[in-house]
Amino acid sequence: QVQLVESGGGLVQAGGSLRLSCAASGRTFSNYAMGWFRQAPGKEREFVGAISWSGGATRYADSVKGRFTVSRDNAENTAYLQMNSLKPEDTAVYYCAAARFLTSQVARYDYWGQGTQVTVSS
Repeated sequence: QVQLVESGGGLVQAGGSLRLSCAASGRTFSNYAMGWFRQAPGKEREFVGAISWSGGATRYADSVKGRFTVSRDNAENTAYLQMNSLKPEDTAVYYCAAARFLTSQVARYDYWGQGTQVTVSS
């Protein structure tokens, strides 16, 4: 089992920045790729970005490329999502998740956090 806890969400104006953290406990954090997803009201959960177990590879949704950055610190068992140039359409509950390999597919992720709300005002 891997337990994941997100933090760092909040209310920000359009154009602003937030950094989300995902603290992991349980099984060896560095064995897992880490992904970030989001879900807006009435919409399906969608992929945002992910990072390989080593941090050597990343993947992003087209909608966030150039604005969001996924990183990780295996010594601290923590993954991060740096969000810059935020837009109102980025408003959603953001989730971190752990998978055996780097993927954008929701179904491939075995462990999920409880989510943190991000609201971007116009």
